Amino acid sequence: MPGTPEFLYEKKDHIAIMTFNRAEKRNSFTPEMIDALYECFDDFKEDPDLYVAVFASTGEKAWCSGGDLDAMIPAITSGEFKINTDPTKRVYSDIYKPIITAVNGFATLELILGADMCVASRNASFALGEVRWGMIPAGGSHVRLPRAIPWNVAMEVLLTGRPLDAQRAYEVGLVNRLVDAPADALPEAMRLAELVCENGPLAVQTCKEICVRAWEHERAFVLENALFQKVRDSEDAQEGPRAYMEKRKAQFSGR
Repeated sequence: MPGTPEFLYEKKDHIAIMTFNRAEKRNSFTPEMIDALYECFDDFKEDPDLYVAVFASTGEKAWCSGGDLDAMIPAITSGEFKINTDPTKRVYSDIYKPIITAVNGFATLELILGADMCVASRNASFALGEVRWGMIPAGGSHVRLPRAIPWNVAMEVLLTGRPLDAQRAYEVGLVNRLVDAPADALPEAMRLAELVCENGPLAVQTCKEICVRAWEHERAFVLENALFQKVRDSEDAQEGPRAYMEKRKAQFSGR
């Protein structure tokens, strides 16, 4: 069965449970964890006995704080690791089985927005911080976020890079269910998954497929990918991560 010690994968009845297990590093992901994520979701997609996925994490400080720059930047710049090799797809975009996230602490929105429902504890927060480092998110957020929440709130998240707290995320519809304690997020997500599992799996998957395909994501993702490459190759995109790693304020030039 796929998975690694830092990205756990288990099956419980008709539910696949995936867990970031790197709490000491705020569940930041490495190239190996991303590979494991894709392998696990491929298995979930292809296993006819699995109806719903629940995506959780260990620890309370962060569900996933994004990429581990110390590991990701060398792998990407060397060409050893490539993200978004198919410009028409993003993570989960071709999975028609429901995906529910169970969020504690800080969460990068890239992996939340591709899911279908979100349960969060009150200590959760949600952000896309790439603009703060001269970059832009490349996981479908420009397409998905303005469709998930009001436009002006989406622009605040994208253009300031600052997080929404759990209460605000719940108010604008980014979070389905809000729980008080971090320990309650996963059990509540499992209860929601079990409710979905009571329904006809073909009907559930077809409902999601119609919704996803009706949005015609593919062409929008191609646009995002092309403009992401323009930003990725800029001087600012070199300066931002360098400043982050050197723990100083970035000096952007707009080039």
